[in-house]
Amino acid sequence: MSYHVTPDGSGGWKVVIGGIPHPLGVFSTQQEAIEFGRPRCQQAQDELLIHNRKGRIRQKDSYGNDPCPPLDKNGRRNK
Repeated sequence: MSYHVTPDGSGGWKVVIGGIPHPLGVFSTQQEAIEFGRPRCQQAQDELLIHNRKGRIRQKDSYGNDPCPPLDKNGRRNK
């Protein structure tokens, strides 16, 4: 599962887990929502997706096992 920081529709921000309709928290600012969601993602070794006001993902932070690790200098996936 992944955690999403998204607009809540009333000018604030919410943190939701993908596939679950009810937010874990609702906040006045995006920064507050990020500060709430980030430690939970780190604990769960999950992914935090931060959306902009239009709902598009603007940043992805992965914690734990990265499903698509970066390539090394020889073009191979780091493990």
